[in-house]
Amino acid sequence: MDKDSKEALQIAKELTAKFIETRTVSPGNFAEVFPAVYRVVCEAIRQGNAPKEAGRD
Repeated sequence: MDKDSKEALQIAKELTAKFIETRTVSPGNFAEVFPAVYRVVCEAIRQGNAPKEAGRD
């Protein structure tokens, strides 16, 4: 597992735990919610690491 995947896993775990704490997500549907949160976090990390286009800042 690469560094970005490990970071995404940790962030997704923390976010999902926070959702459970705030009762936005129940422990019963953790298996449904966690993969979606992980995908969103991975995509955000990839977009953040993408090289900038020439001429744009």
